[in-house]
Amino acid sequence: MSMDWKAGFIGCGNMGGVLASVAAKSLGGSRVLAADHNPGKTEALREIWGVLPSSASEIAKTARFVFLGVKPQVMEKAASEIRDILTAREKGSFTVVTMAAGLTAARVSAMLGGCPVIRIMPNTPAAVGEGVVLYCCGEGVAEADEAELLDLMAPAGMVVKLEEGKIDTGSALTGCGPAFAYLFAEGLIDGAVRCGLPRAQATRFALQTLAGAAKLALDTGRDPALLRGDVCSPAGSTIEGVAALEERGVRAAAMEAVTAAYRRTKDLG
Repeated sequence: MSMDWKAGFIGCGNMGGVLASVAAKSLGGSRVLAADHNPGKTEALREIWGVLPSSASEIAKTARFVFLGVKPQVMEKAASEIRDILTAREKGSFTVVTMAAGLTAARVSAMLGGCPVIRIMPNTPAAVGEGVVLYCCGEGVAEADEAELLDLMAPAGMVVKLEEGKIDTGSALTGCGPAFAYLFAEGLIDGAVRCGLPRAQATRFALQTLAGAAKLALDTGRDPALLRGDVCSPAGSTIEGVAALEERGVRAAAMEAVTAAYRRTKDLG
């Protein structure tokens, strides 16, 4: 990857901070700028990753990739503060990257005066290289811009291009899904504690079991339903547990969780 440009992050909350750390892994911290209304967040990135605290205006003036890590409700305000700076820059010298739920690349571009925009929807496991980053390119994004962003985000994990019409659906699963997985993990942990296992051990065992089950499915490519069947012996302990989950509507609840997240994402747009 070329090292003669910088990536800048305006807004370094949970997701913006994670992606700033990903960029630091790709470029080195000295090539990453970060701005946030809370100086503690940029200072933490500096201490851990060597990221350079900056300002929104400086990032808008100098960064090759300008990441907007702001919530959709305040995107219009954030865009208005840097729009004139961006529109004054040389065409092709920068690309804006938005991660605001529900806002299309075209809409963010319009807020910024017609700048080229790549829309991404990452998730928090990107912090440890096991994330999913969904993306689509807006009008005016060159192939070279897309290729550079892919290189920049590679340490995050799986980076997948989707047509924009599927981004909201995908992010309802990948972006919100970690929270659903943690909630299920809490249930497994509490169940084991209820049956007498110390909480620290229950936590380690539950998380490793979930991680191992996911890796087995990914590595083998087998349908999760078939893998579940492999564990369910006739009249055994596992099928009794599966029956308890089904009786309480866990599968339907998971389906509704993704659907509800999708509906809310569309509302935000």
